Amino acid sequence: MEILLIVRFCCNCTYALLYKPIDRVTRSTLVLHDLLKHTPVDHPDYPLLQDALRISQNFLSSINEDIDPRRTAVTTPKGETRQLVKDGFLVEVSEGSRKLRHVFLFTDVLLCAKLKKTSAGKHQQYDCKWYIPLADLVFPSPEESEASPQVHPFPDHELEDMKMKISALKSEIQKEKANKGQSRAIERLKKKMFENEFLLLLNSPTIPFRIHNRNGKSYLFLLSSDYERSEWREAIQKLQKKDLQAFVLSSVELQVLTGSCFKLRTVHNIPVTSNKDDDESPGLYGFLHVIVHSAKGFKQSANLYCTLEVDSFGYFVSKAKTRVFRDTTEPKWDEEFEIELEGSQSLRILCYEKCYDKTKVNKDNNEIVDKIMGKGQIQLDPQTVETKNWHTDVIEMNGIKVEFSMKFTSRDMSLKRTPSKKQTGVFGVKISVVTKRERSKVPYIVRQCVEEVEKRGIEEVGIYRISGVATDIQALKAVFDANNKDILLMLSDMDINAIAGTLKLYFRELPEPLLTDRLYPAFMEGIALSDPAAKENCMMHLLRSLPDPNLITFLFLLEHLKRVAEKEPINKMSLHNLATVFGPTLLRPSEVESKAHLTSAADIWSHDVMAQVQVLLYYLQHPPISFAELKRNTLYFSTDV
Repeated sequence: MEILLIVRFCCNCTYALLYKPIDRVTRSTLVLHDLLKHTPVDHPDYPLLQDALRISQNFLSSINEDIDPRRTAVTTPKGETRQLVKDGFLVEVSEGSRKLRHVFLFTDVLLCAKLKKTSAGKHQQYDCKWYIPLADLVFPSPEESEASPQVHPFPDHELEDMKMKISALKSEIQKEKANKGQSRAIERLKKKMFENEFLLLLNSPTIPFRIHNRNGKSYLFLLSSDYERSEWREAIQKLQKKDLQAFVLSSVELQVLTGSCFKLRTVHNIPVTSNKDDDESPGLYGFLHVIVHSAKGFKQSANLYCTLEVDSFGYFVSKAKTRVFRDTTEPKWDEEFEIELEGSQSLRILCYEKCYDKTKVNKDNNEIVDKIMGKGQIQLDPQTVETKNWHTDVIEMNGIKVEFSMKFTSRDMSLKRTPSKKQTGVFGVKISVVTKRERSKVPYIVRQCVEEVEKRGIEEVGIYRISGVATDIQALKAVFDANNKDILLMLSDMDINAIAGTLKLYFRELPEPLLTDRLYPAFMEGIALSDPAAKENCMMHLLRSLPDPNLITFLFLLEHLKRVAEKEPINKMSLHNLATVFGPTLLRPSEVESKAHLTSAADIWSHDVMAQVQVLLYYLQHPPISFAELKRNTLYFSTDV
């Protein structure tokens, strides 16, 4: 009886001392979250509530980190405890080809495994491909590493085609569900979607992550994100600070360890949308505006910059980069970016120290390796982000605090073409009005931006894809609208991505698309023709049908984009990439017309968007098209296709 009372007393004490305080913090965190939702951003208590919520979440995260390892332990045949610290799917380069592996990081060993194929009803198991004791694992420095084995990169246009197929299949699945279609048909579509998503996940990563066994062999993974590479490296290095011993696993020990992987794994499914439950958030589609304000907490002066990553189609992509703030401990960037979201759920910010030492070059991709000073990630909560006001927050990373603001514009709002109320500028003004006023064939803004990009940006990696600083773009917009005499001087000093962004913004803000509202249905039908001769006749006739200012400007831009694509080995911008960036900008109908063409705002790769990309790609892949030749040609073809 006394023992029972003592046990009961101990249980009550444990509940009161351990569980109750944590439970109270959990409930307080939920209350703070609700309070933030209903507190105006400009209320004086809003930043205090943000700080309180951040402190609560950090406390709960630290508790979870302490608890998790105890639930992920395996006992070796010798009675030792080995804990699973991290696991995930990575792409390994093996025998010259890409293989999807499940990698498990234990407290003393890194194990690379592949899920065995099993017949229906049988228990799934992993097959160990290789392992390295952490005591024997080293990361070769850029100058020490050998060049990676030749792996042919997947063509960009094929990756984009996969994305289009995935989005088309997603739309078909949604239609089937809405029409209460047969479950067999839905499952068949889901299977096709998974196959395409798997191929995309396998072939899109390009960032090398090399590890080496002191006893000889090296292994190479390809990752989609520098953030992910840093996470794996840091997790391994943290464990290596302990007193680790080298060892060799016996066949029995290896079998026990590999057998435990299935039960202990924390990542159960390949990160593709077809593996998501129906009630899971589809993510955000539209434009995220982010201002990176400043950073604090650096111990010594350095040359510092930040990059922004968002997830898309199951993997993360770098979308923007601030300028380098030189020799400082408190950089103040105050740079704004517009980032396109494609079903995105997270935003990552990475802070780097710029390396100017050319001896430290990564032989895998020939780029200088900059040092990651800190990194952080936040969830893009639609209720928090989808407001008209800016939402300010702070990401804490390794003692560094980065302050930023963000707001979201949904896709249907961002697609609006709004004519300018005043006809004196160039943005939002019909192209015929601008060229007539300037007495030019191609608008001055187009000629100057193209000239500057070809002068010093044609070899810039991701030109036209990487976002320029929004404040710089707005400054250039104001200067061009005012026809300021300092335009040329400002262009020569401006970041090249801002100039590229200004050109894209000009075409996006035209009151009607460059290829006109009137001809839009015919372009959509023409690109769908299967007969090559009929398609050629139709597509050329449609060009002849454009007003002269539109046609001359289009042909001028077309030749420029072809010259950009000629530098693809350096700038990584293929014809297909450029068509993806410019297609919707040059063809998307104005607001009145677009109502008939837009489907779901969440379906960024809708049928129309795919067709818009294909139209521009057709002309980009076509032999040079001459304005004079088009006009000389007296053959007329009907636009009724």
